[in-house]
Amino acid sequence: MAERFKAFRIFNEDGKVASRMVDMALDELDPGEVVIRTAYSSINFKDALAATGTGKIIRRFPCVGGIDGAGTVESSTDPAFKPGDAVICTSYDTGVAHDGGYAERMRVPAAWVVPMPKGMTPFEAMALGTAGFTAGLAVERMEANGLKPANGPVIVSGATGGVGSVAIDILTRLGYRVVALTGKEAETDYLKGIGAAEVMLRSSLDLAKIRPLGSETWAGAVDNLGGDVLSWMASTVKIGGTIASIGLAATHTFNTTVMPFILRGVTLCGIDSVNCPMPLRRRVWERLGSDMKPAHLVTMTRTIGFDQLPGAFDAFVKGQVRGRTAVKIA
Repeated sequence: MAERFKAFRIFNEDGKVASRMVDMALDELDPGEVVIRTAYSSINFKDALAATGTGKIIRRFPCVGGIDGAGTVESSTDPAFKPGDAVICTSYDTGVAHDGGYAERMRVPAAWVVPMPKGMTPFEAMALGTAGFTAGLAVERMEANGLKPANGPVIVSGATGGVGSVAIDILTRLGYRVVALTGKEAETDYLKGIGAAEVMLRSSLDLAKIRPLGSETWAGAVDNLGGDVLSWMASTVKIGGTIASIGLAATHTFNTTVMPFILRGVTLCGIDSVNCPMPLRRRVWERLGSDMKPAHLVTMTRTIGFDQLPGAFDAFVKGQVRGRTAVKIA
């Protein structure tokens, strides 16, 4: 009899999303050249939306959830990977239209697999996960557009979230002065503890009166919210500054003028971690294991057991979670 293993699978039952732990066999997973013995996964906001049905994330039912996974190769028909290799698999269709990381085994296309950076552990890889990778990709793109510590401060919105927390830590490590923008005054000590030089409350902003061109303040900005906060950032970025647009936690809308872009040369970078080309993906992961490796990853990460996963999503949907959550699968 084929070995069976635990998996967290998401179903469509009578038009409603339902998710639960099940037992599966390897031949029940979606096809792929690489079989991974999963050590850790993580919870991203997208995972919570998928598992609860709050967002229309899953494109094919049933599907094993989890857009992230890290562990060791058990078998591979692709010569690029061999048994025992430590690897990471995030993004693409993982956990959305292809069985993902919430299982003791993953079977995925070799083209989606990234070798574990030297010195990085599966826990660290998943403490970062898609959120950490997205933050790293944002910094990479911003630096490619000329961002340097000497240019001035960088502001990060949605600062207590996974992407925001990692972005603050990375930028601080690289020598930037980082201002954390948050709606949670009680998290001031946490944000300063992971590197923020200053904490700014969203309530201090008059978002009803955003000028086309405000006071030049920021060399760079990382936005997780969208909407008026992004509009305000665009109006207050310095000449030649760069904005990384990462999320839409507040709204998908964005109302502004072209003036920051044509009169100050501001660059707006859309950060797409799902379709990031593999050469760039590998470069960012390598940097996350070296010069961009967060110094406070343990501080910002809580770890839960695989059996605790089903009860963990609600807090994400309600915005009650800070930092990162790693899931110990093995």
